[in-house]
Amino acid sequence: MNAPLPESIRQALETVTLDDKYSLDVGRAFMSGVQALVKLPMLQRQRDALQGKNTAGFISGYRGSPLGSYDQSLWKAKDHLKAQNIVFQPGVNEELAATALWGTQQLGFAPPGSNKFDGVFGIWYGKGPGVDRCSDVFKHANMAGTTPWGGVLAVAGDDHVAKSSTAAHQSDHIFKACGLPVFFPTNVQDILDLGLHAIAMSRFAGIWSGMKTIQEIVESSSTAHIDPERVQIVLPEFAMPPGGLHIRWPDTALEQEARLFDYKWYAALAYIRANRLNHNVIEGKNDRFGLIASGKAYNDTRQALIDLGLDDARCQQLGIRLHKVAVVWPLEAQATREFATGLREILVVEEKRQVIEYQLKEELYNWRDDVRPNVLGKFDEADGDVSGGEWSIPNPTERTLLRANADLTPGLIARAIAKRLKKLGVDADTAARIDAHLAVLDGKDQAMQTLTLGAAAERQPWFCSGCPHNTSTKVPEGSRAMAGIGCHFMSIWMDRSTVGFTQMGGEGVPWTGQQAFSNEQHVFANLGDGTYFHSGILAIRQSIAAGVNITYKILYNDAVAMTGGQQVGERPEGHSVVQIAQSMRAEGAQRIDVVTDAPEKYEGIALAEGVRVFHRDELDRIQREMRKIKGTTVIIYDQTCATEKRRRRKRGTLVDPAVRVMINEEVCEGCGDCGVQSNCLSVEPLETDLGRKRTINQSTCNKDTSCLKGFCPSFVTVEGGTFKKKSSAAATSLTPAQLGSLPEPELPAITQPWGMVVAGVGGTGVITIGQLLGMAAHMEGKGIVTQDSAGLAQKGGATWSHVLVANTQEDIRTTRVSMAAADLIIGCDPIVSASKETTLRMRAGRTHVALNSNSTPTAAFVKNGNWQNPAEQCVAEITAQVGVQGVSSFDADTLAKQLMGDTIYVNPMILGYAWQKGWVPLRRESLVRAIELNDVQVQNNLAAFEWGRHAAHQLDALMQKIQPVQVIQFKKRETLDSLVADRMTRLTQYQNTAYAKQYQSFVERVRSAEAPLGKTVLAETVARHLYKLMAYKDEYEVARLHTQTGFLERIANSFEGDFKVHYHLAPPLLAKHNSRGELVKQKYGPGMLTSFKLLARLKGLRGTAWDIFGRSQERQTERALIGEYMQHMVQAIQHLSQDNHAHALNVAKVPENIKGFGHVKERNILVARRQWQQLQTA
Repeated sequence: MNAPLPESIRQALETVTLDDKYSLDVGRAFMSGVQALVKLPMLQRQRDALQGKNTAGFISGYRGSPLGSYDQSLWKAKDHLKAQNIVFQPGVNEELAATALWGTQQLGFAPPGSNKFDGVFGIWYGKGPGVDRCSDVFKHANMAGTTPWGGVLAVAGDDHVAKSSTAAHQSDHIFKACGLPVFFPTNVQDILDLGLHAIAMSRFAGIWSGMKTIQEIVESSSTAHIDPERVQIVLPEFAMPPGGLHIRWPDTALEQEARLFDYKWYAALAYIRANRLNHNVIEGKNDRFGLIASGKAYNDTRQALIDLGLDDARCQQLGIRLHKVAVVWPLEAQATREFATGLREILVVEEKRQVIEYQLKEELYNWRDDVRPNVLGKFDEADGDVSGGEWSIPNPTERTLLRANADLTPGLIARAIAKRLKKLGVDADTAARIDAHLAVLDGKDQAMQTLTLGAAAERQPWFCSGCPHNTSTKVPEGSRAMAGIGCHFMSIWMDRSTVGFTQMGGEGVPWTGQQAFSNEQHVFANLGDGTYFHSGILAIRQSIAAGVNITYKILYNDAVAMTGGQQVGERPEGHSVVQIAQSMRAEGAQRIDVVTDAPEKYEGIALAEGVRVFHRDELDRIQREMRKIKGTTVIIYDQTCATEKRRRRKRGTLVDPAVRVMINEEVCEGCGDCGVQSNCLSVEPLETDLGRKRTINQSTCNKDTSCLKGFCPSFVTVEGGTFKKKSSAAATSLTPAQLGSLPEPELPAITQPWGMVVAGVGGTGVITIGQLLGMAAHMEGKGIVTQDSAGLAQKGGATWSHVLVANTQEDIRTTRVSMAAADLIIGCDPIVSASKETTLRMRAGRTHVALNSNSTPTAAFVKNGNWQNPAEQCVAEITAQVGVQGVSSFDADTLAKQLMGDTIYVNPMILGYAWQKGWVPLRRESLVRAIELNDVQVQNNLAAFEWGRHAAHQLDALMQKIQPVQVIQFKKRETLDSLVADRMTRLTQYQNTAYAKQYQSFVERVRSAEAPLGKTVLAETVARHLYKLMAYKDEYEVARLHTQTGFLERIANSFEGDFKVHYHLAPPLLAKHNSRGELVKQKYGPGMLTSFKLLARLKGLRGTAWDIFGRSQERQTERALIGEYMQHMVQAIQHLSQDNHAHALNVAKVPENIKGFGHVKERNILVARRQWQQLQTA
């Protein structure tokens, strides 16, 4: 039994709000690093007011992971910002935003009396590549200077491992090249505290301050202390030059340079020194081994020490000194000297290229040999080698100690520390502690080597269901495209003939450097609408100026989808297709067409001269025409982002069309053309007695309906009415309370940070679960850090949320659960849960896994129709990592769908399951309040949580309630006799008894030939494939399957209200042909059902003189195939023996891939006939 609810927690549950992070002037608030950057200017304005100054703030920049949500967070806090005189104006691009920030400081020489405020401080933000493109502005503005009550902080979002970027980047060096001091915070609190220091230093030294953030810090969340007076700033004594260090006019370039070189940097160093921004965290009197680190590397170093059994007291006993660097450049020398004094060796721990290490070596260079410590960082030294370190050998990479590429982990750092400590010498007890942890790491490394799933346990990011890019990125056969920045970048790993990419704003321009040297005549280039507005229009201008033959596809999806759906154009009205078309006409494009899913919306709209509007179905024709035109042409592909549509529909700002696509699996051939045409993840496999078919996942479908282009008559659209989500009457009326009350589990006691990893699929609410856990821990007054994965992972890829809960905030050293350090895995998806990134955290005897055993298909199914779901293998893999006792699993997808009507509730259900198992160290009251504060589908999410609890405590009883009269049926093993009997029944329904007996007779012939071998596999294969060929789906059969197999009844049970069923068909006698000569489907209303019923009764005409459909080439080929197959098999069994049995089996299997209708089937038949030909000559 858990202790009663403490008064402090009760008060927190009643008073804590999501708005605390912005509304509180003083207090504790749970916030992310991005939200801390929103709060920072408010704190600065309040500090200025306390000093009697009336200041204002200005924020501008350009979004990009890990700062992709900063602008949205600023918009959400607009009322709080406005109250503090803070203006947010997004930049068209990073460079222009930085120029606007420069403008705020130029108010320092504005006409007398024109300024409204005593000063304007500014924050610039941008992704690492945005820092690169701003270097010119940064240099100019930094040399020009700041105002005494202004100041500028430039915040860079770095992606050290290129998780959401086309290249890994590190802004430290570009900031240094521009002369901006570089702050590197370690956590959310640091962002607030160091942010205030950075602005104060910018004011004092007349310099811009840089701040480096990375995903692990800025996308982490924790409890922060808010107080304008928390940071006590010390302004140092410093000899200022005449006129001071601030901006002025006039001011020459050389005067600015001299002021920067001779005074500003040294004033900044004086500020760093006076405020002890770099300082020792662990130190003793007899220290001999030093560690120096900053940012994430500092966190990981602290975690590595703890993992090695070296807490602060133990480090002091062993003589280990730890120095935390808040400003990595310029490295303040006095604090560095104090740190280094008395040490024998220093290990520099930093990610990416050396910044601190080289400065440290330079500052210690002139020390005497007998007092200068040995400095190591990226590279180790060989035994007895004092010849000069890394520069003394041609390539030192074989001596790598702490890699410069990718990132560092506590495990890598622990190994490096252990190696150097052992060389310096440690006592036996310490050596044993170190060896024990290294053994854990080694054991985990070995366990990871045994993982067998490989690529099968990968969820590759993909276009969302219904994404416009599924269609817009296609190119005609024989052409290729160049990729650009944005979601459409993912086309490079799809079957899109898309090769190569550029930096943002350079799309298509590589062709300018290629065309003169290539026999290729033309290329396509994909350009997102956000990138177009940012700088892409200049790329088009370059191509037009160069006169190259290129077609730009401007992918107008009405949102900057990659970073969260921000509006294109950085202004309320956005940037329209009409404006883009006019700009392209003015630039001189040879031809401009608008292609859209809704041409009717352009009726009465005045486009630029010569611009025409076409339906997206004509994209292929238009592209074929444009690739023949000399010069630069433009296609503006207009279709709103599917995810943004979903958001707008939920908000009620966009009509949710009452249209659902359904597939009649009896008609479906499983050819996969619907997946090829739509590239859509919502087209999923459906296993049936007749093989794999297709079905539409109604929970994830975004109603793009491009799957209807699949050349198959199995598709219907149900228009009107309402889709019934819950699958049974029992589930509709059942509530968790009806199952009775549940015992409260004993919550785990926390003696060290409790590590939890939520693993699931992007876009399903994985990060929300992490935030719920974080808020619950915050309300309980516990130490809490959550760290989320976003970026490309949102697009159906693998997503994780790391959650660390401790008794105090100080107990948590890092932002991610370390190797072999997870206490709980909340496995919302088995494939992600079994991936290397997740299993790396598991440890037998420590880790519990609450697992959803059901897995939705991955993007691999879109490319491979024979893809096999590895869910069972995943469960086995996880069990191998943590042991049988460590895993508890259930089919949460099925349960969520039956009880809640939607698989979107899987994640809170798994959370409830894990909590009831006693694996979550948080109170139920806190979790319930966190769900309420989240304010999204509160009652449903609370119900899902409770259902998860019941699943953990009494799964069998729960299932019995859902399906009380379900009879357990054991499926008999299919035999040849049962198989033939089933197919004969079907063929009798298809045609008649005589037709079925013809089938039976031939199968018996094969059985007789195979019997002497004691086998039936050949006969079984023939039984399946001969049936498939004989039951070819002509017009009569399609009509019968649509009317006589219960499909209409299933629709009636799935919908309520007034609805109509529409059919999508291409009758050969009526359908039109496209430019490739293929039949084109069209929509037919409910009246088609009458025609179907008539046709179904006319099946007796099949194959007779009265069969008008049977005269087509397709039907003649289908009938011929039956004879061909029989002939091939007769030859194969003529002299059947053990030696040629395998060959006969290969011949029998050939029809396996003869699937589909019309031209799709025709292609497959050609392949099959080639296979038979090859087998005959083999």
